[in-house]
Amino acid sequence: MNREIAYEKYQMTIGIECHVQLDTTTKLFSGADNDARDQEPNLMTSPVDFALPGMLPVLNRRAVELAIRAGKALNATIAPISRFDRKHYFYPDLPKGYQISQMYQPIIIGGFVEAPLESGETVKVRLHHAHLEEDAGKLTHQLDSSLIDLNRAGTPLIEIVSEPDIHSAAEAKAYATELHRLMTYAGVTKGDLYHGNMRFDVNISIAPKDSKQLGTRAEVKNLNSFRSVERAAEYEFLRQAELLEKGESITQETRGWNDATGKTSPQRSKEDAQDYRYMPDPDIPPLVLSPEFIDDIQSQVGALPGYFRATWQSLNLDKSVVESLLDVRQHAELITAIQDDYDDDVARRVAHWFASVVRAGEEVSGPVKNLQVESYAELAQLVIAGKLSSTAAKEIFVELTESSETAESIAQKRNLIQVSDESAIQEIVSSVLDDSASQKSIADYLAGQEKALGYLVGQVMKQSAGKANPSIANQLLRERLAARKSSS
Repeated sequence: MNREIAYEKYQMTIGIECHVQLDTTTKLFSGADNDARDQEPNLMTSPVDFALPGMLPVLNRRAVELAIRAGKALNATIAPISRFDRKHYFYPDLPKGYQISQMYQPIIIGGFVEAPLESGETVKVRLHHAHLEEDAGKLTHQLDSSLIDLNRAGTPLIEIVSEPDIHSAAEAKAYATELHRLMTYAGVTKGDLYHGNMRFDVNISIAPKDSKQLGTRAEVKNLNSFRSVERAAEYEFLRQAELLEKGESITQETRGWNDATGKTSPQRSKEDAQDYRYMPDPDIPPLVLSPEFIDDIQSQVGALPGYFRATWQSLNLDKSVVESLLDVRQHAELITAIQDDYDDDVARRVAHWFASVVRAGEEVSGPVKNLQVESYAELAQLVIAGKLSSTAAKEIFVELTESSETAESIAQKRNLIQVSDESAIQEIVSSVLDDSASQKSIADYLAGQEKALGYLVGQVMKQSAGKANPSIANQLLRERLAARKSSS
């Protein structure tokens, strides 16, 4: 369907359920290792995970603590009493035949996320709740059989359920991005999207713009990138709009996303809550949390993205620079530390290096090893003092990310220190102006052709082997040529 017509006639409404894998050593109800990355199938398991007779679940205290930290990052309330329930849905990859979750009394209640958009505006997404639950295992389907890997079975998750406050694909992407930042900054998860540490289920419905009722929703499952969230929402909006235009109805169903084709496809009809036959889990007592315990855990949560955005306002950074810096918490902390100890000009220059050189991944492809405040502040001060050109500074910055040397020692070693002594540069300027090869450019400049000055500056840089400060060379050339023009 034509995109412009679809957006003119219909309104999309999106709610997102996000599964966040908690950064614990062991699983939610067993002592099995929680890190199943690159492991052989079914090794990271215990008798509890296999649901052997007589095996009972024991709640992981660390998982509870991380859920409490998540509540702080989500501006939510932690329930003083929460309970676990059994979700009786057939899971071939959960041997006990049900999933332990929290249906009726979740640990995290309410909250909201404020996500910045590329336009500079902000979308505020309210949260309904977030609950603790265990993950299922993994099925690998073959032509005539299916293989079961239980390494992920019992992995601790929190499922964050948003209200239907999202009304565009761009807002969905922004929300998913900010949620990832909040969870990683709060230390709740490693946030490795490739290994499924955070997975997004996008519930999307559309309705005519003048309608007061929401349309029938479809749920696109297990998206593991922000771009996929955006693309899936956009595709699903247009798919549903086309069906409505044909007079057809929307089926409530679960759909899969194919990143290669950019399309969703049906998987199964969507169940309602009653179809899961929830019941209280008799093996796990109520989880009772004191206000003192909650406060103690939440006091350990460090600065969140909003703090850094507010702190950097005086730096006047472009939004793209800010968001790039926030992608790596250590970089954000470094810029703030430089801002605390030095002036804003120093912090601003370092911020731009990290946002451009490191983010581009061309010169610095791996994690930055050197995170010393003094190293980068010294480099910025050398540029401000006119001792380094911006090009040379970028070159030194790349080496500095891997080196424990000082910026000045690297500059000296590479023979990159600029000459800012006006008397020394004046001699070179005189030589250039006296050179017969420069006379045409001099005449052109005096005739009003401003670009001709570039050739003369270039000659000064050439004779100085690139060491002359170009700003001083430019200034001295202008002064000498102005004097020559007024005397003629």
